Amino acid sequence: MITISLCMIVKNEEENLGRCLKSLQGIVDEMIVVDTGSEDKTVEIAREFGAKVYDFKWTGDFSEARNYSFSLASCDYIYAADADEELDEDNRQRFIQLKKDIEELDIDIVQMYYCNQLSFRTVYNYDRELRPKLFRRVRSFRWEDPIHEQVVIEPVICNSEVEIIHRPKESHAQRDLASFRRAVESGRRISKRLHGMYARELFMGGDDDDFLKAKRFFAEAVKDSTRSVDEVKDASCVLAHIAVLENDAESLLKYSLKDAATEMCSEMCCELGDYYYGKEDYDEAIVWYYNAAYECSSILDIKKSKEFPRLALAKCYKALGNEEQAEDYEKEAAEIEKGE
Repeated sequence: MITISLCMIVKNEEENLGRCLKSLQGIVDEMIVVDTGSEDKTVEIAREFGAKVYDFKWTGDFSEARNYSFSLASCDYIYAADADEELDEDNRQRFIQLKKDIEELDIDIVQMYYCNQLSFRTVYNYDRELRPKLFRRVRSFRWEDPIHEQVVIEPVICNSEVEIIHRPKESHAQRDLASFRRAVESGRRISKRLHGMYARELFMGGDDDDFLKAKRFFAEAVKDSTRSVDEVKDASCVLAHIAVLENDAESLLKYSLKDAATEMCSEMCCELGDYYYGKEDYDEAIVWYYNAAYECSSILDIKKSKEFPRLALAKCYKALGNEEQAEDYEKEAAEIEKGE
């Protein structure tokens, strides 16, 4: 049977860590906890579970800390976890069976289902999604093809049925947004993936000040010819929201048209609805909220195509004195929220 090193980076996780480590007892063969400056009982709890605890001076770079934790592993595979994750008994048994089965397979990475996302308004828009969680520690390179042979460089990935419950104790939005700003200010190129996550984090956890602080970065991204269409759309949504905050009709038109050059998204429709609602032009606001709810799809915040525009429609109809229509939209929004 393979052996597994648990590798974690933590800070002030006394409320979560014990639950996480307890759920992994009997599955992992080694627990490595890298602490980045806890001031509570995090380190003490880790040691109670037999974890090897290492100190790491925080640099503001999660990848650097995660790489350090991986460098300390000694088992066949590495399981990457956060303190606010846990496994219930059914998924503990699935993981144990996976541990037995994987020995017969040439697998580099195992993906597991990350669950319970939408309950906590995290930056991810899916309640259940596959994520790479288990990694072969030392990868062997091999050649393929009978002629014109080459080294296989793509990892062998398999999907498992293991479900990980995510239970964050608080929103990490402010912490993460500060990290995005530091990365931008340092002059680092923000990847397409992080570009989208920065925009998504703003919509799902940012306040007005966070949007305004991001204005320069996204304004430059829109003009960057090396950015993809998706990145331009994400940036346009952020800038349209800022335009509404600043009551800047010209900029709102500019960025909404950039989005409309392809298929318009629900986020942009909501921004246009918000603008006209602020002008007390409720009929025009209804047009855009309706499009957000029924004619378009969301690209950053899934709720912008679901309950949010329906609640906004209810607000508009109330302002117009149509209580019956408003109640219908409120009921529909409640049903959608309950269904998620």
